[in-house]
Order: sequence, then structure tokens, then C-alpha cells
Amino acid sequence: MAETTPPLPAKIRVIACGMIAREVMAVNEQLGFDHIDLKCLPAEYHHHPEKIAPAMDKAIGAARAEGFEHVFVGYADCGTGGELDRVCKKHGVERIAGPHCFSFYAGNAAFAAEADNLMTTFFITDFLARQFEAFMVKPLGLDRHPDLKAMYFSNYTRALYLAQTEDAELEQNARAIADYLGLEYEYRHTGYGDLIPALAALKP
Repeated sequence: MAETTPPLPAKIRVIACGMIAREVMAVNEQLGFDHIDLKCLPAEYHHHPEKIAPAMDKAIGAARAEGFEHVFVGYADCGTGGELDRVCKKHGVERIAGPHCFSFYAGNAAFAAEADNLMTTFFITDFLARQFEAFMVKPLGLDRHPDLKAMYFSNYTRALYLAQTEDAELEQNARAIADYLGLEYEYRHTGYGDLIPALAALKP
């Protein structure tokens, strides 16, 4: 009897925030996945959360048109006020659980447990440690108008670096960000947190 070749696993389209693209790829590699087709929306939507849900609606529609039956949303709510959940429900897809990436990196349960103590915390991730000037300083005009720094950050008391990787250069960058903002610095290595089980569930 001739041997049959097992079918290739169906590709899964993951539509993620550009801020976590590197991390999604790293987790996929860690899990040994090769069936994930990653597409990202612009990281700058972090500054304009009202753009996330409409863009995701279009991106899911495009994925369906390309033949992807299984689509996963690589976002938490991320400031959309439930609009992203409405888009997910419309298309019958799931997203990463949690209010934002800081929460799922820390672990949503752990983050919720200490939420009251985090109200005046500015969060730094590996992405921000790499891209702070390009992603925060220039778009907010802090390089041109330094006086705006107090307006944007005066309510914060500490900078908490939630590190996905153990990288001395990134930690040095994070310390520099805290100094620049005049905030107390704290470091916490979280790894990829709840991003791992969220993606691990996307088995072929």
C-alpha cells in the first residue's frame, strides 16, 4: 500500500500590532510554528487607537479574500474602548486577551492584581527601548518643544521596563528613558507573558 503524504497545515493569518511583530516572530520560533502568516498594522496606531478597529476590519476582510479561514488578532483592546471586540465578533475571530500589551506581557492576572499600584507608571517594552526617540520623542514633538515633556509625563512617577528579552543594551536604553523623563526606574523581566499561550493555541 502506497504511503500517503500528510496534508500541510493550514496557514493562519495573524494580524498584529507593529509594536509586537518581533515578539510574535520570536514566540513562533520558540513554538516551532511554520504555519503562521504574520501581517502587521502600523505601530503608530498606538498613538491613534481610533484607527485600530477600522483598519482591523479591513485587514480581516482582506485575509478572507486571500483565502485564510483562520484569522487571529494580535492586539489586546489597546484603547479601542471595545470597538476591536465588535470587529472580532463581526468576523468570528479571537484576539489576545487583555487591555494592552503591557498587561499580557506581565501576565493579565498578575497585572490586574496590582493595577491600583500602576496608575502612575510609564511602561517600557523592548520595542520602546529600541524605538523611543522615533516612536515617542519625534511624534510628540519633544525634540522641538522640550516643554511639552512635563505636560505629557507629569502624572507619572516611575518608569517600569517590562523586558521581553535579557539585553544589556536595551536595559541601558530603558534607564536612559527613565532619566530623560525624570522618573524612578524599575526593571522586570517578564519574557513574552501571555503572548505565548495565546499563540500556542493556534496549533494547525
